[in-house]
Amino acid sequence: MRHRIAVVGSGPGGLAFARVMHRHDHPVTILERDPAPDARPPGGMLDLHQGLGQLALEKAGLLGEFEALSRPEAQAMRILDPDGTVLRDWRPRPQDRANPEIDRGQLRDLLLGPLGVRWGRDVTRVVPGARDGVLVHFADGRQETYDLVVGADGAWSRTRPAVSPVTPHYTGVTTVETSLDDVDTRHPHLARLVGDGSMAVYGAHRKLVAQRNSGGHVKVYAQFRAPLDWHTNLDPADAEAVRSSLLDLYDGWADPVLDLVRQGTTFVHRPLHVLPVSHTWTHVAGVTLLGDAAHLMPPLGAGANLAMLDGAELAEAIAAAPGDLDGAIRAFEEQMWARAGKWAKITTAGLERLMSPDPAEAIALFDEVQPS
Repeated sequence: MRHRIAVVGSGPGGLAFARVMHRHDHPVTILERDPAPDARPPGGMLDLHQGLGQLALEKAGLLGEFEALSRPEAQAMRILDPDGTVLRDWRPRPQDRANPEIDRGQLRDLLLGPLGVRWGRDVTRVVPGARDGVLVHFADGRQETYDLVVGADGAWSRTRPAVSPVTPHYTGVTTVETSLDDVDTRHPHLARLVGDGSMAVYGAHRKLVAQRNSGGHVKVYAQFRAPLDWHTNLDPADAEAVRSSLLDLYDGWADPVLDLVRQGTTFVHRPLHVLPVSHTWTHVAGVTLLGDAAHLMPPLGAGANLAMLDGAELAEAIAAAPGDLDGAIRAFEEQMWARAGKWAKITTAGLERLMSPDPAEAIALFDEVQPS
């Protein structure tokens, strides 16, 4: 039985869904708002966990290719005191592949494989209960109908209102992102500071994290508690003004740490929003959600992993019961809600500890979760 199925969004979750469906010989229409795969920077590295993201890749038949592309050495984690003292310097063993990192662009290309994406298809509204299925409205005025629409369109999902009135709320924590290029050649002292993986410095209600990506690229994240409108009198496009504001915020921290901000080029403001910890909805025939559209939570390493496993399991549920599409969706939602609720509690508590007035809370959290 061939259902007309569309997935909105070509992030890791939407592509994992479409790729596993492809493995089961069922076509899926991928609708993506971006006009091309390189329309936006792909973002930082992703650590894919055994039992989550790696399990999704196994279901898609891509685990071996992932292992060839991933960087297990990037699991390394270094923690510094604001004065520059190294407090923790954990490095993985050669055989440790619990959470290897991969560039988002490489992961996207791996998942895309033979799939086709309909780029530039900006979904504005999804309306279930139409005569011939679920009606999808596009920004250009066109409409299409499907038997199932899967919302994998992120935090500000245009699909979510079809099943839930809930919208994300601000956590009180903001991230400002910058980056360094060709770090080994242009900033060797910062390359040594960051190491092969990530480096974090924790203070009261704030932290600074640097993450090594491939190709000598380092992402830097300044994260702090602040009102949502903290930057009202600050032009986000004025890099010098943003840099100056951040340096004031982290005043007194060691110079090598602050160089991560001083050497940054452009700065991107990313306030952290989340959905309620136990977000669920009354089942609606023909529409479901996965990933951040369903369970947006603090970005502590679970989001992309959960989205990918959501997508893979949804595809398997549909493939296993081709004659009962609605029953397959109901079973998937129950399973997803249980897992997502657990992780939402973990990540919400984790964000509170990382943004604690006592930096020792963040270090204690690292010691609890890091392998011995």
